[in-house]
Amino acid sequence: MTENTPQYDAIIVGSGFGGLYALHHLRDKMQLNVRAFDGAGGVGGTWWYNRYPGARVDAPSSPFYAYTFSQELVDEWEWTETQTSQASVLAYLEHFAERFDLNKDIQFETWVTDARYDEAAQRWTIETSTGESASAQFLVCAVGALFVANRPEYPGIDDFAGECYHTGRWPHEKVSFEGKRVGVIGTGSSGIQAIPEIAKEAEHVTVFQRTPQYSLPARNRPLTEEELTRYREDWDDLRMSMCKRGGWPFKTTRRRAADHTPEERRALYEQLWEKGGIHLIIDSFVGVVVDKDLNDEVSEFVRGKMREIVRDPDTADKLMPDYYIGTKRMILDNGYFETYNRDNVSLVDLRADPIVEFTPTSVRTQHGEHAIDILVLATGFDAVSGSMLNLNPKGRAGLSLKQKWDNRFDNYLGSTIAGFPNLFMIHGPGAPGVFFTMPLGGERTAAWIADCIGHVRDKALGAVEATEEAEADWDREINSIADRTLYPETNSWYMGANIPGKPRQFLGHLRGSQYFDRLIEVAEADYEGFVFEPIREEGTSG
Repeated sequence: MTENTPQYDAIIVGSGFGGLYALHHLRDKMQLNVRAFDGAGGVGGTWWYNRYPGARVDAPSSPFYAYTFSQELVDEWEWTETQTSQASVLAYLEHFAERFDLNKDIQFETWVTDARYDEAAQRWTIETSTGESASAQFLVCAVGALFVANRPEYPGIDDFAGECYHTGRWPHEKVSFEGKRVGVIGTGSSGIQAIPEIAKEAEHVTVFQRTPQYSLPARNRPLTEEELTRYREDWDDLRMSMCKRGGWPFKTTRRRAADHTPEERRALYEQLWEKGGIHLIIDSFVGVVVDKDLNDEVSEFVRGKMREIVRDPDTADKLMPDYYIGTKRMILDNGYFETYNRDNVSLVDLRADPIVEFTPTSVRTQHGEHAIDILVLATGFDAVSGSMLNLNPKGRAGLSLKQKWDNRFDNYLGSTIAGFPNLFMIHGPGAPGVFFTMPLGGERTAAWIADCIGHVRDKALGAVEATEEAEADWDREINSIADRTLYPETNSWYMGANIPGKPRQFLGHLRGSQYFDRLIEVAEADYEGFVFEPIREEGTSG
């Protein structure tokens, strides 16, 4: 850091839902001097990058996948569909940034390439891809839970000479599939959303399926003016319900499977399947992701629906998942399984016919060769921890996060890390993340971070830091919740299982409303689990 290095109260990395709200809250509500940095060309975070065909929120989202703190913002934005498209989410975030004049304090097309904590100064200094540096007492990392694209290392993949796109890094200009042979690797959320749209245009689509997935019908439809009016009029109650019910205003059922006959249960499943969305999981019976017998019954019901939809029995067999439904990210689709009834779509099950190598014009599997002109990698992300490790801040004594997180992603409250004073994360490991409505989760987490920063400043303190004991207790708390469910029994990105060599660790807090209650409890207990340092005299060290 030099004398000419710009000085701020707080630096924010990222301008998605969490970063934008953190900027608004710290700057406008607390009157702090704040600067945000983002490698993208505009606001939006994940939604700036994920522009693939069919990209939508994985939930019946409108108008709940949005900020909740401002009635005026709710009243003025016109949501149009029950399942929000990527374009609509991005337009909403652009509107939010413009409405609150946030862009003037965000430096776009600027990657933070290094971040180091100065123990003597009790400040963070960052270096950027533009050759600049900046310093702040606090560093807020809103780097995204689903940002670092996972690119598989198949033999020869770099030799493929055609067009190649990752769904998490989609071009901003239109990609034309007309008359093209397209190969799609991956059938997670982005693959299941993209494949039906690509198939409408392409000459042929070959889907290379790594793991069969459950998917529920989204039943996306236009929102009516009457619905929007009702949501706006009831917004305070809806927001309270969202905070109490895992981020969505939907009541979860208290109905018990044992109190109903198999015929009654089947009739309810049929009703909820027609309703669409995640209602089959949350509105059927208590304990779908806890009770193995109940989960097996719901899983088999969905597999039966898949067999009804897909006309070719061999293809249907390849599509049958065998994990516990709900223990991977629950996907909503708009005609995914119906797509396999098209003459221009074929399925390769990589479990039985693995990829051997790529050539400049094809994919060779163990039992065949598939000519393609375009390759789409719908292969997901190094989720939750990947973005922070990509940033790799250096804390006390130069300890890097990669060193700290070599074996486990130790942290406290999903927001702070021992050895990294004055650093905060939004949607870090151990936070609810995708198990809660992420905009509301980001909003509430950023507000808690702002309160903690306010506490440090009001008390004229120099630094706040989690203790290692608090990290260990938090790890036990996260696992005690997860271990009472079926989640740990499935190899998913929730467990880090999609990335070779990644530590196996459950990455989320399954009880979102309880999580935010814990944040409040910690603050009210004078920030239990944290240690505070007084402001040091300039130039001293300890």
